[in-house]
Amino acid sequence: MKKFLYITDQNEYTDHSFIGPLFEKYLKEYFEVDIVYFSEFKAEFEKKDEHRFILPVADKNKAIQELDRTGIDISSYSYVVVRNSGDILKHVISMSGMYDYKVGYRLSFPKRRAQMQVDQANNKASFLKHLNNTLTTYSETKLINQCDIFMPTSQQMHDEYFEGVTTKTFICPPAIDPDTLHDNIQHEGEEKRFFYAGTLDKLREFETVLEAFNNVKKGNWKLTISTKDPEYAQEVVNSYSSLGDSVEIHNAKNKSELLELIANADIGVSILPEIPLFNTSTPVKIIDYYSSAVPCIMTNNANNNTLFTDDFDAWFCTFDKASIQAKIEYIISLSKDDVAKVGVKGQDRLLEIRNYKIIAGKLAETLNLL
Repeated sequence: MKKFLYITDQNEYTDHSFIGPLFEKYLKEYFEVDIVYFSEFKAEFEKKDEHRFILPVADKNKAIQELDRTGIDISSYSYVVVRNSGDILKHVISMSGMYDYKVGYRLSFPKRRAQMQVDQANNKASFLKHLNNTLTTYSETKLINQCDIFMPTSQQMHDEYFEGVTTKTFICPPAIDPDTLHDNIQHEGEEKRFFYAGTLDKLREFETVLEAFNNVKKGNWKLTISTKDPEYAQEVVNSYSSLGDSVEIHNAKNKSELLELIANADIGVSILPEIPLFNTSTPVKIIDYYSSAVPCIMTNNANNNTLFTDDFDAWFCTFDKASIQAKIEYIISLSKDDVAKVGVKGQDRLLEIRNYKIIAGKLAETLNLL
């Protein structure tokens, strides 16, 4: 069996909900997969188990050399794939001739572009930052074109941020794990329970969503928010007079806690401003919602409407207060059974086209043809 080395950009304790099912489970049906994580707290290489390695974060940009130094047989790998880091990628490419492996680059999210948009939303953008991003993207594009395969999250992400990449591309989106679906716990209350998981900041403009809920004229509903900054979330919610006891705030510490909260909800909320950063990939939280057969209200963009059908397995909404309010009121008017059916159909849709088991098989086939 061929060997596959995945060098992440992640800390060993980060939530690996994407890496786990695809690389640690399903791809192992086709290759022997080893994964490298990094640690800010370790000064030496650690072998967590036979297939998971931990390197000090200081060794990120010389990972291949350090693995070789510790006795890992680099020449045994047919493929070495790097996640998100251009600096790590540059090193991996430079060593590929010595060890004769194929090189891949996985782009899960354009973090540098995201930071630029956050800076712009907070009036911290500058010409110097823009210039630096342009130069970095040019350099990164040149590196990717030296790879054997490029693995962005979506075709839209490729076209928007790396249109100059000409190397072979395999679209590798977040997907549903068919082995770990979760029960949708039907609560006994009459209200419709909406759920939002994620960051609250100026870029996501969540105040627009809260204003829409605040203006809902009729209907019995509750909104649960899970965010890493619950104090800030409470401040924002307190600024709306009519929300009161209708909003609950949590800080799910891990994936298990988050999924438990989602399973008690009726409708997931993933309405985001219609900007390239959000329009070019499916938010992981949409996958989390449908893993529990919880249907989702989401932005009507090309990425979402190629996955779902409005009012069949999801609800689409443009990002403005009046449209969001109208969609919320419409959903509140539906029976709980009708809402639940939308979630089941959405889960079935993802199992058909966004399924980690299927993606792993297609990825393995593509890699074997390199």
